[in-house]
Amino acid sequence: MKKYKNIVFDVGDVLLVYRWREMLMDYGLSREEAERIGREMFDCPEKIWSKFDLGNESDEQIIEDFEKIYPADKKVIHWFIEHGEYMEVPRPAIWEKVHALKQAGYHLYILSNYPKSLFDKHTEYADFMKDMDGMMVSYMIHKAKPGREIYAALCEKYTLSPSETIFFDDRAENVQGAIDFGMDAEQVTDEESFLKRLEEFL
Repeated sequence: MKKYKNIVFDVGDVLLVYRWREMLMDYGLSREEAERIGREMFDCPEKIWSKFDLGNESDEQIIEDFEKIYPADKKVIHWFIEHGEYMEVPRPAIWEKVHALKQAGYHLYILSNYPKSLFDKHTEYADFMKDMDGMMVSYMIHKAKPGREIYAALCEKYTLSPSETIFFDDRAENVQGAIDFGMDAEQVTDEESFLKRLEEFL
């Protein structure tokens, strides 16, 4: 008898990976400049990227927020946010394993922090979307991991029992948030070990 009925996945650095440094270098920046711009966006003290994930502001408003703080970099930040389709890298081996899990009878879900525009771009052609039974993304409810509300929203919407559910995420704090809510959860650190772990469910 299976211990779990439900398997829940984060998206970034789990079902696909990001090439944001390379994307900024494609724009024409040096690696050092790409790293600097990335830190400005993702580690901004005003937590603008976190607001982006919550879906409380439009893409245009988010760009304006960044431009106020980093006026010298406004052109590249604007380009980066508008061209998110260049950021993601597929993980087809993971997608195949996800499909096998679906065929084996598991119920599969997405639980992820994402702004709508990037989520749509990153998942539009992703095979794993066809295998999902549902999803809860931060922009949908203006709540984000590791806050308890988003785990609860997923379980309530799809009538999931946390004790029958396992969650995979790349960030330790999000794993802990799921555990605190009552799910089992494991951190994804690399593709090879994640593939081996998923194989154990088959």
